[in-house]
Amino acid sequence: MTESEAGGHVYDPDADHAFPDERVNGMLDRLADDEEVQAYLEAQNVNPVTRKRYNDHGPKHIDIVRNRALCLYDLLKRGGVTFNGAAEQGLEEADEAVIVALAATLHDIGHVVHRDDHPYYSIPLAADLLDRLLDDYDVADRVRMKGEVLHAILCHHTEEHPLTVEAGVVRIADALDMERGRSRIPYEQGGRGINTVSSQAIETVTLERGDDYPVLVEIEMNNAAGVYQVDNLLKAKLVDSGLEEYVRIVALNSHRNGDRIVERIEL
Repeated sequence: MTESEAGGHVYDPDADHAFPDERVNGMLDRLADDEEVQAYLEAQNVNPVTRKRYNDHGPKHIDIVRNRALCLYDLLKRGGVTFNGAAEQGLEEADEAVIVALAATLHDIGHVVHRDDHPYYSIPLAADLLDRLLDDYDVADRVRMKGEVLHAILCHHTEEHPLTVEAGVVRIADALDMERGRSRIPYEQGGRGINTVSSQAIETVTLERGDDYPVLVEIEMNNAAGVYQVDNLLKAKLVDSGLEEYVRIVALNSHRNGDRIVERIEL
């Protein structure tokens, strides 16, 4: 794994993984080259950012979420966590990462319809794309893969509870895109909502193997406004994700001038 521009680990397909990754690498290439998918990723940013001055939900957000989802997958696998989505459908281990990658890529396309309730709009739009993206699978496996990806897309919404580890990974990864770069566009356009202001307070997010947990998430913030991102958004995604016992989150306030209202948060 390497460091992303945002300061967090990203998935490195050349690393020595303990699981097969050729299949997910092929899907990542296909997604990058797919005109329709890329058009959705651009178009889905208009409603949240241009019209509602909310945080970025475009291609950069998707890159970060997908990279962090695959990093979480990697760390959890290395930590001995058993994934159940693909396995319970009779699919192969290599399909786990494909499910994660597809769901992370397509989870927000419902924004082209509306920001409100977008996870539900993402389902039919993603379903149409998946019929084509999964055409290398036979009919039965394509149906099972499609169901698992759609489940993970739906469950990135905090109103829904993931039933698979794959879905839990996508849910948490969505909240891990929280650094100040995500709020740059709405902030420059005058947006001052709590999501925008709190994102400005987050400097870096790093994922690594923990001493006592498979995943340690370290968050550095420059002022107490970042607490909203950590406690209200990330914590809400972690709760009921099914991964609470495997992920530890530590947030540190790095601001050195004056009194620090918040010095350290652990979840």
